[in-house]
Amino acid sequence: MIKVAIVGQGLVALHFEVGLEKLKRNEISDYGVPLRNWLPYKYSDIEVVSAYDVDESKVGRTIYELAKQYYEGNGPIPGTLKDLIVKRGIHLNSLKGLPFKARGREELMDYEKAVWEIIDEWRSLGVDVVVNTMTTEPVEPVGNINELHERFRAAGLTASQTYAYMTALYSSKYKNAVFVNAIPSPIANDPAFVELYKISRGVVFGDDGSTGATPLTADLLEHMYERNRKVIDIAQFNIGGNTDFLALNLPERNIMKKKTKSALVSDILGYEAPNYIRPTGYLEPLGDKKFVAMIIEYYSFGEFKDELYVVWRINDSPALAGLLVDLVRLGKIALDRETYGTVYEVNAFYTKKPGPSGSRIVSKFKAYELLLNWLGIKDPRM
Repeated sequence: MIKVAIVGQGLVALHFEVGLEKLKRNEISDYGVPLRNWLPYKYSDIEVVSAYDVDESKVGRTIYELAKQYYEGNGPIPGTLKDLIVKRGIHLNSLKGLPFKARGREELMDYEKAVWEIIDEWRSLGVDVVVNTMTTEPVEPVGNINELHERFRAAGLTASQTYAYMTALYSSKYKNAVFVNAIPSPIANDPAFVELYKISRGVVFGDDGSTGATPLTADLLEHMYERNRKVIDIAQFNIGGNTDFLALNLPERNIMKKKTKSALVSDILGYEAPNYIRPTGYLEPLGDKKFVAMIIEYYSFGEFKDELYVVWRINDSPALAGLLVDLVRLGKIALDRETYGTVYEVNAFYTKKPGPSGSRIVSKFKAYELLLNWLGIKDPRM
């Protein structure tokens, strides 16, 4: 059994929890789970045992109650989710500037006590994987492991960095564990954290789950490169109405997405084409079904200019939730193999900015082949 703790009980977490229970009961297909049933660990091997948030409207409520309020999928909500209650997590001002009443444990008790209380909860539950689906926050890498230790002791890290550090502590003291960083915070791209996870005999995946327009952009750019078409410029924007898009209205949070979304251009093309690739707006009526538009202008043979247009509507949270079903299982496989630190072959396929720092971003087509090779799986089409 792979026991999972969720950090950030938003829509992504909700779709993961509800969808996983429905998968176990064969109530839905596994569309959107790239590795399907190919892995040794099955859907029934995953159990969400704990969830954390700081939003006062969620803390103390069951996942079942939250799903009744926010989940828009078909069919009844699995009754097993009545037993999973959202606990108060670490805040460290992660929701500062957003219209939510939020309070973390460190605001109710000593910081160190709050941290170790959560770690002890993980120990009692036997947690294997901690999944970070918090709202995007502004973060810079620490870089130096000694400074990382000092900042943690002084409560000078952000919430996502703190949870990543806590997972490493838990891994070193109690049980080898995995931290899946599904948001843009540089964790797998921070040399300090990668070193920490090697020492702690743990695994960190990240950074920023790659769903929707970003993997499509990567594969279209690979198409241009392989056919020697000169890309003139790229414009890609997203507008959505969920909490993450609300947070991205704040410039210091939006810049985190820009860093993870636009880094792929020069890595894939081999040159820097002018580009604008980022979330651009919040429109509440769109809800979780975001609007995406993209144009790629390029030169073909004879220097004729062609234009590629894409317009798309994407259910944002379910797309990432499907990837988490794989990432949780891949984390356990990495632990079984004693592959500590981070795993580029996993990150390259599932994330926008794959760690470790300095890693090349490749098209998802190429990343898929790297992933299957790492797993020793042969594509059944071959």
